[in-house]
Amino acid sequence: TSSFVHQALDKAITGVGPLPSAASAADKQLAEQDGDVERVIHEVIENHVRYAGAQGFVTNIGGLVTLAVTVPVNLSGLALIQCRMVAGIAHLRGYDLADPRTRDAILTCLLGEERILRMVKTRTIPGTPMEIAAAAYHDPALDRLLGTEVAAELVTRATGKRLAATVGRRVPVVGGVVGAGTDAFVTWKIGRYVDREFLPRR
Repeated sequence: TSSFVHQALDKAITGVGPLPSAASAADKQLAEQDGDVERVIHEVIENHVRYAGAQGFVTNIGGLVTLAVTVPVNLSGLALIQCRMVAGIAHLRGYDLADPRTRDAILTCLLGEERILRMVKTRTIPGTPMEIAAAAYHDPALDRLLGTEVAAELVTRATGKRLAATVGRRVPVVGGVVGAGTDAFVTWKIGRYVDREFLPRR
């Protein structure tokens, strides 16, 4: 179901376990970098690319027997990491993470730039993430649509990783390497897109 996507977003914004909230983590880095927002944004991206790679390796290293357990963990973990990264960048650029429009914009970013542009062109979604964040009002129907679309996108990516790693299933580490590389690269692409998309809000 798509419920794990919204749960991941909530945990990314409020914090979970050893991970502090996206905003508090970003503010701490901002203080360490003497208020250099752009430098902190690049650090946020780099840190979450590393997180994504690490969880991608761990959740893809096992053989076929572990799939029933590792695939849901991989999907939830990746959604949490990517939501946290996007939320941190949005916060640094002045967006209110409590605003449902900002939350919808964060979820939209997880679809990736190419998919977003296609969905805007076909009017499946009302606009780019920044346009959604700046909309005059919040549309609850968009919450449900984005939950479903993001869940489907994550599952599609996971399926692609599994197919790519199948050839190396007799050597389980191959699956871990493929998973780490794919999750890290996708997270990096999303981070770069968000950096360009969310212009500073005064």
